[in-house]
Amino acid sequence: MDDYRSLTEEEIQTLERQGCTAEDWTAINVDEDFSPKYLREVDFSGEVNLGVFNKNITLEDGYIRHSGIRRAVLRNVTIGDNCIIENIGSYLYNYHIGEDCILMNVGRISTTGDATFGRGNTISVMNESGDGNIILFEGLTSNIADLMVQNISDKEFRAAIRKLIKDAIDDTTPEQGEIGYGVKIINTRDITNAIIMDNCEIIGASHISECTLYTYSNDTDSGIYIGNDVIIENSIAIANASILDGAKIDNCFIGESCHIGKGASAENSIFFANSYFDNGESCASFCGPFTVSHHKSTLLIGGKYSFFNAGSNTNFSNHAYKMGPIHWGVMERGGKTASGSHILWPATIGSYSMCMGKIQSHPVTVNLPFSYIFGLSDGTYIAPGRNITTVGTYRDVNKWAKRDMRVASGKKSIINFEWLNPITIQECIRGKQILETLKNEQGDLMASYFFCGCNIRNQSLVKGIKFYNTAIRLFLGKTLEEHPEGELPTTSIGSGEWHDLSGLLLPEEREQQLVDDIKDANIISYTDLIEELKDIHSHYEDYKWAWTYRTILNYYQLENLVKEDIEKIKQDYSEAKVEWLKAIKYDAEKEYQMGDVSNETLNDFLEQI
Repeated sequence: MDDYRSLTEEEIQTLERQGCTAEDWTAINVDEDFSPKYLREVDFSGEVNLGVFNKNITLEDGYIRHSGIRRAVLRNVTIGDNCIIENIGSYLYNYHIGEDCILMNVGRISTTGDATFGRGNTISVMNESGDGNIILFEGLTSNIADLMVQNISDKEFRAAIRKLIKDAIDDTTPEQGEIGYGVKIINTRDITNAIIMDNCEIIGASHISECTLYTYSNDTDSGIYIGNDVIIENSIAIANASILDGAKIDNCFIGESCHIGKGASAENSIFFANSYFDNGESCASFCGPFTVSHHKSTLLIGGKYSFFNAGSNTNFSNHAYKMGPIHWGVMERGGKTASGSHILWPATIGSYSMCMGKIQSHPVTVNLPFSYIFGLSDGTYIAPGRNITTVGTYRDVNKWAKRDMRVASGKKSIINFEWLNPITIQECIRGKQILETLKNEQGDLMASYFFCGCNIRNQSLVKGIKFYNTAIRLFLGKTLEEHPEGELPTTSIGSGEWHDLSGLLLPEEREQQLVDDIKDANIISYTDLIEELKDIHSHYEDYKWAWTYRTILNYYQLENLVKEDIEKIKQDYSEAKVEWLKAIKYDAEKEYQMGDVSNETLNDFLEQI
């Protein structure tokens, strides 16, 4: 290479005096300003390119070492300026190492000829017995993953998006392993076929194989941390992720600012944007943004989650006795499980619902969002809409945006944090209609009503209608405040059904157009796909107003919006807001009366609302 020169005879002699050997000294190339002073007991073979070693490096407070290479076997490597490489037990083979790296007490770092670096690996999420619905690569986002999962049965789409992703992988996959700028690898046993990008730290890991640790070169805060006794195989981790404390990861995607630790086990699973998983087990799970589990006894399997919090001893079962893991299910956005919950797949749990007990009736509660769902000995019970007025929901919807720890230069998964939106409100409208129909068809005096394999007690049904009405009027009025004149929408897009693409809220027609554009080769690159997703998100407010305008007309049975109607809707909104906040305060005070909350905590919360 033009940037390097050959060693001089004097430099070779110096290196030999310092215990260095070479298969062929002519294959060793160095920077113009290279000095051999800080190389000792190094065995060179193959082609080796060396930078300069001319500055001290602070390892810890008060502990400073000069850059250099000591006690290492190097074969076919390029080493950037001012690295510290010491005590490589076996060898460092077929790697390009950036500047200012620290590699100390490492068993082996090598790249074989068939390396994939975890890219292009196909796994099955949700359907554990499937033939693959997710392709792992560093550009995967929650939105793209959801698009792949939802449309996997479309063979034409599947072929097109797989080609698109393969092209992206082929364009970025190097021929040898890479270690980027400022990487620290200390007390680690084995690294094989890995790309480790800028500012990553690997301290005490056991084994890393066929992996990419992807960071943003322009952001020093995007580094990834891998800790003690961790095993990672066939996986991708993205900026600011951390994998700690004996976690075992295989065939997984660990997204931006995700945390896996405390002995957690994850296999064939994907985690996105701020997900947090300690202690438990995950298999074939789609963990969308803010999926959280802290407990040893938690099993996430065969499910799709987002903005989800798992209580201790939560268990999702995808087995049908002797038939194997053939079922899967969905916890829509904002779901929770109480301690000891057991949900038998298949099931689809509506958004912002709380599940308690053993639920075996395979409920589909998409159109009964914000519900409490109880598994009792005599069946499954639903309290529709109850979660609209709880302290827990109020705190959750206000904390997520604040707890987005992704670095500013990243945020690759698009997340819309609005909890009342066209999706949840269209579900509330349907829920209200369902409850009213049950009441009208079965009468006012029923002790309980039967829906979707579940029981709804009379009092719960009556309250559910009220809760849904409150949510609907909150949303319609709040959105109308953003359009105080009630002007006509500038687009018809968005007036129909909506979907949650794991964080990205979009009209069904835009999603279908996206799928068609991929199939028809109107979108032919990863960059094009990302830009299209961004464009959809950028028009959210326009699409939302188109949906809201139509919904206002339908809900209030209007031909068009006039001033008197606008004033009526505003009044409804004001009354609904007062009613809602009053209910939240009541729930907070009730929790305080149980003795688990201090008076100071209560008052701080009440002041916030």
